[in-house]
Amino acid sequence: MYFSTQYDSPLGVITIVCSEVALVALRLPGQQPFGKDTVSVPPEEHPILHQTVRWLDPYFAGELTDSHDLPLNPEGTPFQQIIWKLLLEIPYGQTATYGELARKAATILEKSRMSAQAVGQAVGANPIAIIIPCHRCLGSEGRLTGYAGGLHLKRYLLETEKINRKE
Repeated sequence: MYFSTQYDSPLGVITIVCSEVALVALRLPGQQPFGKDTVSVPPEEHPILHQTVRWLDPYFAGELTDSHDLPLNPEGTPFQQIIWKLLLEIPYGQTATYGELARKAATILEKSRMSAQAVGQAVGANPIAIIIPCHRCLGSEGRLTGYAGGLHLKRYLLETEKINRKE
């Protein structure tokens, strides 16, 4: 069973979805809906939803650093799971490029190289936006590139974290 709530953010309404034990999705305005049936509840009625809101409030106020103890359970392929774990290693206020993540993934998978495009597809499939910080992944030379919620949202999130980047 999945539970959901709506969160009014500076980006617009965000949908937060969890199971009994973990956060499974955070959908930004403009993203596809979660795709599975959920029971809509106020955040204070579910500990995971409540904890997520308590994380988002200071994040959007620009008062949050990296750490979180939210239980996460994003659904994806083994390769996507590797990339999402690498995204979680990018510190608050910093970025990495798709190429950097590709090199790290290649090492983990014991391959000589990995496609930055394959990494980009996995990053784009991240179901828990913001908390798994896919917005911190940039193109070569720090260029602002694709984002599931739109580049304007990625730009806002980077500015919230005071990250400088190239357009």
